Amino acid sequence: MRYTPVALALSLLAAVTGSMGQARTGDPIDPRAQALLQDGRSALARGEVEHATDSLEAALAIDPANAGILITLGQAARAAGLQGKAIHYYRDVLDREPNNLAAIAGEGEALAEKGALEKAKASLTRLQGICGRGCEETAALEAALGKAQVQAAQQARLDAQKQAQAATGEAKEVAADTSGEAIKTDAIKAEPPVKSN
Repeated sequence: MRYTPVALALSLLAAVTGSMGQARTGDPIDPRAQALLQDGRSALARGEVEHATDSLEAALAIDPANAGILITLGQAARAAGLQGKAIHYYRDVLDREPNNLAAIAGEGEALAEKGALEKAKASLTRLQGICGRGCEETAALEAALGKAQVQAAQQARLDAQKQAQAATGEAKEVAADTSGEAIKTDAIKAEPPVKSN
């Protein structure tokens, strides 16, 4: 019975510490970083990727462990076509918060955009296991994966067409070379023999 108050105090301390860790994953506490994050998000929404990246990197310098900044930097990198860099930002978050839904979804979307469909499917399976099929992040990743699969199928068809055209072109060249040789042979046969004096 003597340990009950101590155990209760430790439980309360663990709960408060745990909730502080959760608060850390949201927007930055520092007002300067908060303002830069908001500026970056606004610029990204307007399609000003370079401006967004500058603001977000400045926010990250102020608050380097903030998941919200890293995830938004990942979104900006994807918008700039830098999927590898985006994956780096998402994995930085996932190293600290393995079940961060936005980071899992973002990483999966970047993988899908990069063409790593099997890895993106693994991210989708992981996401479905954590939050189910109905959560926003799962829906976003499913949409990105579907789009990437359609693009991969279209690219495969284009590649097949190019290969077929190349093979047809090579066959025509061979046929032209062969018929050219036949014409030369016929011309040689048709020439009158040269008389010697």
